[in-house]
Amino acid sequence: MKIFLIVGSIVIPIVMVVLQRKWWKHHIFFNLAALISALIFGNIASIAIFNIIKDNKVFMTNIHSVFLNPFFLITGAYLGLYLLYTIILRSLNEFQNK
Repeated sequence: MKIFLIVGSIVIPIVMVVLQRKWWKHHIFFNLAALISALIFGNIASIAIFNIIKDNKVFMTNIHSVFLNPFFLITGAYLGLYLLYTIILRSLNEFQNK
């Protein structure tokens, strides 16, 4: 599983770059998915923090329950892949402009 995670974090952003270079509509889709993921990710985190403060249960273990939320995990994973994708795109653009 660890190897799958590492290889996936390398291969998927590269595939995203290739798809974006081949079909421009993928770039719009990737950006839109990142925007939606950021909204979901941020809202889940803020609601979890709000509930902890509201219930006056400020313990380190309570906030970790957010990691059990599959939407939090999926959107966070996509944002990580999207960050790598944008870094690769910027690097390629800078390399081509020189």
